Amino acid sequence: MLVKDVMTKNPVTVQSDVSVLEAKELFTKNKISKLPVLNKNGELVGIITKNDLNRASPSDASTLDVYEMGYLLSKITVEKTMCKSVKTTTEDIPVEEAARLMADYGIGCLPVVSGKLVVGIVTSSDLFHCFVEMFSTKNPGVRASLEMSEHPGSLAAFAAEVAKIKGNIVSIVTADSDKNERRNVTVKVSGITIEDFKKVIEGKDIIVTDIRNV
Repeated sequence: MLVKDVMTKNPVTVQSDVSVLEAKELFTKNKISKLPVLNKNGELVGIITKNDLNRASPSDASTLDVYEMGYLLSKITVEKTMCKSVKTTTEDIPVEEAARLMADYGIGCLPVVSGKLVVGIVTSSDLFHCFVEMFSTKNPGVRASLEMSEHPGSLAAFAAEVAKIKGNIVSIVTADSDKNERRNVTVKVSGITIEDFKKVIEGKDIIVTDIRNV
C-alpha cells in the first residue's frame, strides 16, 4: 500500500499572509488540525497546527477582552507562527516509510508533494486506519503471535500447512526479534479453529506467545 492509497487528496491549505484568526476559522469549519501553508505561487512553505495557534494566542491569564484578543489575532499572520521546516513525502512512497518518517521526526502528518505543489496530506490517523486494514480486523478468525525460525522457506512451509487444512491466511505481519535467527510473526487465519491451528504447528520449531479467537 502506498501513500496515494491512504492520503487525503487536494487538502485544505492556507496562504502564508492570512491571519491566524482566519486559519483558526478554517480549522473549525473543516474539522481539521493541520494546514499546509502555501506562498502566492502555490508552493509549500510551511505547516501550521492547532497547537501553533494556541501558542500564538494570548494565555487564559491575559487581561485582554474578547475584542482585543480578536484584534490581536487578526494582526498576526500564519507566516509568523507556522513551522517552516516541513518534512514531506510523495505519492509513490510505501505507507510504512511514511510512518517511519513520522516516528523518526515526532510529527503527526506529512504533506504529499509533486514537485513544489501539494497534492495531498497523510496523517497519523490515516496510517492508523491503514494499520487496521492490514491486520484485517473486520474479519473473524484465529489470531496468533508466533516466534519462528528466520530461515528461508519457514513462512512458506507454515502457509502450506495452513492451506492443507483449508485455513485462509487473511493477515500476516513479521517483525524483528531480539533472538538470533528468529522472527516474530503475527498471523490471522479464517476457516479453522484454535485447535486446528495448534495441530498445524505441533512438533514444529514455532513458539506461540499468544493465540485467541477474534
